[in-house]
Amino acid sequence: MLNNWDKWMAKRHKKMKLRCQKGIPPSLRGRVWLYLSGGKVKREQHKGKFEELDSQAGDPKWVDVIERDLHRQFPFHEMFVARGGHGQQDLYRVLKAYTLHRPEEGYCQAQAPIAAVLLMHMPAEDAFWGLVQICEKYLPGYYSAGLEAIQLDGEILFALLKRVSPLAHRHLKKHKMDPILYMTEWFMCAFSRTLPWVSVLRVWDMFLCEGVKIIFRVGLVLLKCMLGSQDKLKTCQGQYETMELLKTIDTRYMQEGFLVREILELPVSERDIEKEHLASVRRWKETRGELHCKSLPRMHGAKAIMAAEPPSRQDLRQNPTIIVESPLATKSNGEDKERKKTKEEKNGKKNSSPTPVAAYLEPSEPSPLLKDTALLGSNQSLSSTEHDTYL
Repeated sequence: MLNNWDKWMAKRHKKMKLRCQKGIPPSLRGRVWLYLSGGKVKREQHKGKFEELDSQAGDPKWVDVIERDLHRQFPFHEMFVARGGHGQQDLYRVLKAYTLHRPEEGYCQAQAPIAAVLLMHMPAEDAFWGLVQICEKYLPGYYSAGLEAIQLDGEILFALLKRVSPLAHRHLKKHKMDPILYMTEWFMCAFSRTLPWVSVLRVWDMFLCEGVKIIFRVGLVLLKCMLGSQDKLKTCQGQYETMELLKTIDTRYMQEGFLVREILELPVSERDIEKEHLASVRRWKETRGELHCKSLPRMHGAKAIMAAEPPSRQDLRQNPTIIVESPLATKSNGEDKERKKTKEEKNGKKNSSPTPVAAYLEPSEPSPLLKDTALLGSNQSLSSTEHDTYL
C-alpha cells in the first residue's frame, strides 16, 4: 500500500479504511500516519524547512511556556521521563518550530500531547509535519486564541447527541452544561489524555484516515454510555455530579474492543457534521456577531487532503531514514578481500611453479557472518545482511 499510495487512495480507499479500522500494525504505524495526514507530502515539498525553523531561537514568549509544559506530557513514558532527555528535547524542537511556522497562532498547551504522541512513532521532522497537518487540516482553528472553533464543534456535538441519545441531551440541557465544560480536552487532545493507550492508538488510526467524525463519534459514545440511561442519571442530580461522572469515565466503555465497535456502528457522517456546522455558525452570528478566527476549511480525512493537494509520485516515494552498516558485514568484507588477495598470490605462484595448487591452499575458516547468524539453510541472500535499513 505504501509503495502505491496514490493508487490505493484513489481506487481502493474502502480497503484502506477497513485496514485502519482493524488497526495499523505497530511497526508501520508511524509511516502510515505520516502518509494519511499528508505530512509526508508536505515534508517532501518543503525540504529543509524544519531544519531552518529548528535553527532559529524562537519567540521568548512561547519558548518559556513550552519549556514549562515539557515535563507534563506523558511523564511516565520512557521517552519523556527524563528532564532534558531526548524525548523532551525533540518535543521542544517540534513545538517551537510550529510557533515559528504559524506565529499568528503561536502555541497552545493542547498541542503538546498531540506532538508527543507523534514523536513516539516518528522522528522530530516527521512529527512536526504531522502536527502541522492536524492543526491545519483536521482540527483547523482549535489552537487559535479565543477557541471559537472548539466552541462551534461543542455545539455540533450537542446537536448530534440529541439524535444519538435524547436522554443524555435532555439531562445536559436541563443542568445548563455548556459542551465546552466537558469536551474541550477530549477534542483538542484527540482523546490522547482520556482513553487507555491501546484505545488512543486505534482511535488515531481511524481519525487520521477518516477525519474529525471519529473524534465526534468517540465523544458521542462516551456521553451515551455515561448518561444514556435512567439508572446512571440517578447518581448525578446536578451539574457538579455530572461533571465528576464525565471526568471518571467507566473503564469498560473505553476498552479497545467495545469502543471501536461502538464507533463504527454510530451513524454520524461528514455530511451530518457539516450540516450542523453551518447551523452553528448561523446561530453564532445571530447571537455573538462575526467570527474572529478565519481558519482554513476542515478536511474530512486522508482522501480529502490528497484530493485537495494532489501529490507527485516523487513526493510519495519511500526513503530510508537511517542506514546502519553492520560491523559483522564490514569485517566479513575485509576478510573476503584478504582471502582474494592470498588466492591471487597463490595463482601467480602456480603459474611459475609445478607444485600442485592444493599444497598452497589453507583450510578455509567459516565466515563470521555465517558462524554468528542463523542464515544457513535460509533463502535470504547474504548480501541483504550487509546493510540494515530502518524506514
